[in-house]
Amino acid sequence: MSISDGERLQQAYARPTATQLWKALQSLKSVTSFMNTGAHPDDETSRMIAAIGFRDGVKLSHACSTRGEGGQNAIGTETKVKLGIVRTREMERAAEVLNMTQYWLCQTPNDPLGDFGFSKSGEETLNIWGEDRTLERFVHILRQERPDIIAVTFLDVPGQHGHHRAMTQSAFKAVKLAADPTYNPEAGLDVWQVKKLYLPAWSGAGDAYDDDLPPPTKTVSIDGSGGDPILGMDYSQIGEVSRSFHMTQGMGNWHEAGAQISWPLNLAWAADGHGGDEASIFDNLPRTLTDLADFAGAPELTNMLSSAQSHIDTALAQWPNYQEVRTACALALEDVRNALAACSQPAKAEVEHRLLAKVEQLSKALFLAGDRTLRLELSSYEVRPGEIITGTILTPAGEVPDFEVIAPTGWNITKTHDLAFNVEIPKHEKPSDPLPDVWHPNRANAQLFVRMNLAESGQQFTVEIEAEERINVVSAHEVTLDKTALIFNLQDAKDIQVHVERKSPQGASLTISGDLPFDVDCTDDKIVISKNSNCGPGLYKAGVILDGTPAAFQHRMSYPHTGAMTYAEAAEIRLLALDLARPSGKIGYISGGSDRSGYWLGQAGFDICEITDEALLRGDFSEFDTILVGVFALRTRPALAEQIKNLHKWVHAGGNLVSLYHRPWDNWDPTNSALAPLTIGKPSLRWRVTDQNAEVQILFPEHPLLVGPNKITAQDWNGWDKERGLYFASTWDSQYEALISMADVGEPPLKGSLLSGRFGKGRHTHTSLIFHHQLEQLVPGAYRLMANLLNRCD
Repeated sequence: MSISDGERLQQAYARPTATQLWKALQSLKSVTSFMNTGAHPDDETSRMIAAIGFRDGVKLSHACSTRGEGGQNAIGTETKVKLGIVRTREMERAAEVLNMTQYWLCQTPNDPLGDFGFSKSGEETLNIWGEDRTLERFVHILRQERPDIIAVTFLDVPGQHGHHRAMTQSAFKAVKLAADPTYNPEAGLDVWQVKKLYLPAWSGAGDAYDDDLPPPTKTVSIDGSGGDPILGMDYSQIGEVSRSFHMTQGMGNWHEAGAQISWPLNLAWAADGHGGDEASIFDNLPRTLTDLADFAGAPELTNMLSSAQSHIDTALAQWPNYQEVRTACALALEDVRNALAACSQPAKAEVEHRLLAKVEQLSKALFLAGDRTLRLELSSYEVRPGEIITGTILTPAGEVPDFEVIAPTGWNITKTHDLAFNVEIPKHEKPSDPLPDVWHPNRANAQLFVRMNLAESGQQFTVEIEAEERINVVSAHEVTLDKTALIFNLQDAKDIQVHVERKSPQGASLTISGDLPFDVDCTDDKIVISKNSNCGPGLYKAGVILDGTPAAFQHRMSYPHTGAMTYAEAAEIRLLALDLARPSGKIGYISGGSDRSGYWLGQAGFDICEITDEALLRGDFSEFDTILVGVFALRTRPALAEQIKNLHKWVHAGGNLVSLYHRPWDNWDPTNSALAPLTIGKPSLRWRVTDQNAEVQILFPEHPLLVGPNKITAQDWNGWDKERGLYFASTWDSQYEALISMADVGEPPLKGSLLSGRFGKGRHTHTSLIFHHQLEQLVPGAYRLMANLLNRCD
């Protein structure tokens, strides 16, 4: 992918230098640092931290345990690791708005700290994450960032998401371990003493959660009212701009300007042992450079730091006079460097990291105030091992800046002239890591960037310049198949053909590894899998080999708000062999855009076709025997909502309607969306079963949907992945029958996951079982039960 001229123009227009400089100057106001913690991208308290960042100049950071890969996707079909990659980039863009450093506890696609799905307790979560692993990463981040304040986003109370509870529990342990010199000294980071830890003094209950206990007493508040005079937005609005980048979660709400808002906090722990009410979260902390010398017990720095703060105040007052801002920032930078050199060893723990941050912040402000139009352009943003690309620095005519190219170890950099260079990627380079540990607002975050060595008023400084897109190294041995998950029905055992759509190197010979109980024939452009006498039910896996080397599936993802992302995973074919009686009749599928149920059912040989908006608006469903409504479809397909009455008439005339789970806010009308009143329960924590192995009680064993065309037994509930279901119905009309019951351990049984009723000559079945996920995971029972639900209504 490359950015078009039109996109480049729009980006430049949306990011004028004057406002970028204004935002950079705000970070110079304070030496206090504040870390917000959460478990998922979007857990950050964006509106609150926007106020202390933009108004008070506090250095912000956010520590997040997972990449959110266990959630849902409101804009695309990425799931699991690929969804986590998209959400990682979304979180980076959200952090950029707030000038906030973003840290991740989860480091790799298979990290135990990942988002494994919903949990109802912190203990369960930490058993899966591994408490030692969680604390090790948490402490590493604290020692790296060195925040004065930590504010957790959620309370550790029953009724709250277990991931949230685990992060809150871990915060109390991590702040103590980070200051303990005996804990993990081999990591090579100096100990750090967090000063305060705050809990929210508000409830986290709502549509999703249901805090069982009241919040703690307020000891202090953060005033979130008001706004930035230059950006012309309230702090709450700026926070929501940040949240709007969480598009896979549908975040970002408009708030009218002028509202008064206060964020109550509870000082739950303090390093000095003092608690109680405070006038401000900044009590007993240094606010500015002027305060720092006294706070750190370093009187030798008083004059230098006071002078630096005075110059910073001048720079803020002189905006947008670029020349005056440059002069003031250069003088402040000189003072800060002198203070760094003069700082005594006992004071360094409190002083050094704050002043190094000021060097970065002042350098960025100097660069922006110089109004330099420097840009890095690469000849390609996707490259394979062994290839060579060209980098060019575009500057105003005649300007030749001093720069160095920064690249990973082993990348061969050759300057070709003053403003251009070649980059040779090593032949054995691994694909780019799509899950970086940290994102910095004042540093380059790409694998390849240039470091500019610049000067202003006698002060040397450096800035790091990235290209407009990140370079992505893709696999040297790549294959694309038209199908990677196969369903082999032992009832008819037709050959399965897999077509090779792409491979690199192009002429590579393709073979399959793995002990499959099938006959496999590979050619340059096709793999044919046939039944033999050894075939039996089960899930089988086979690797794809190119020229004797394991190949990779190279996933390419791109959205306007994220840019291009790539992810290489081992090329593996999954093959489910099962005994499946398919449904009779023609099935129409109304996709909600966030699941691929129609695709997977088609792979199983179901006669299914997608219903377009044009076909929906005609309101004639007579060609179909069954219609399947996908996840969220009532929200994402307005045409469906318009035609819901016609769809109901079609059911009464003999149609078979099956609807997958919806959330209460997905345009679900408890009175009119179903054929009879049906309410989706909330908060969702109370109306879901998170244990994928929870016992399922069949309430009507001889119900038509459970006996044909496949006889559903206890075996069909084995092997389910992540969870049973969510957003169960809480109440329903007596015309619906609850077919099954299930519960998490220690909780009362829930009956609202599979409801079905006859209406006229037809049937409506509403299910909150996460079929779309089970189908993708090739769970046999999900295919067998779905075949029954979709079977033509007689």
